[in-house]
Amino acid sequence: MALSLFGTGRRSNVFDPFSLDIWDPFQGIGSLVNSSSTAADTSAFAQTRIDWKETPEAHIFKADLPGLKKEEVKVELEEGNVLQISGERSREQEEKNDKWHRVERSSGKFLRRFRLPDNAKVEHVKASMENGVLTVTVPKAEEQKPQVKSIDISGA
Repeated sequence: MALSLFGTGRRSNVFDPFSLDIWDPFQGIGSLVNSSSTAADTSAFAQTRIDWKETPEAHIFKADLPGLKKEEVKVELEEGNVLQISGERSREQEEKNDKWHRVERSSGKFLRRFRLPDNAKVEHVKASMENGVLTVTVPKAEEQKPQVKSIDISGA
């Protein structure tokens, strides 16, 4: 269940106990006060969107990270069950003779954390990056089905 808060386009699920996202009622106000395009560009990259889907076999996270190399992205596990995805895109070096007409590409750091459920096999996490899309796959442990034992009924 995805919710859109006040038309910001930000997808969040306030009922998801595994999400560490916290809704900020003041998010976006800085862009109204500060007309600097670089501040807006940096915050756009800082708010990297990540999709999390669950299949019968795994939890799959996908992040669009255009222009980043795999060496500029970190995928880590903290405290055993918190998946942390972070990275940084550096601003292009400016030469004294350069005359910029427009700066629209975002730069800056991002960091996202997700609390993994108990059925996650954290020792088997895999990550890959292809065409600017990071995919992190966390396999799920097989669900333990309760053992049922028939009991013979004695008596007349």
